[in-house]
Amino acid sequence: MIRRQLREHIKRQLRLKDTWVILFVLGFIMMNYPFLSIFNKPVLVLDIPLLYLYLTLGWVISITIAYLFARSIAHRSDDEDRH
Repeated sequence: MIRRQLREHIKRQLRLKDTWVILFVLGFIMMNYPFLSIFNKPVLVLDIPLLYLYLTLGWVISITIAYLFARSIAHRSDDEDRH
């Protein structure tokens, strides 16, 4: 019983680390050559240059995803402590 719980806990921790790494790599890819060149056009959206809009929205979305992910981790750990 205890070995099974320990095994499940280790698996969850590894999945959490993998998810953070995936989030970092995705952010890194989105801020490099192919995507920046796609959005580096002389186009204005609501009088904001497209590249600035892309960078700002990407920043806000990545922070929101990281916040929601961290919040769900805290919620799971609270539930585990109760059991």
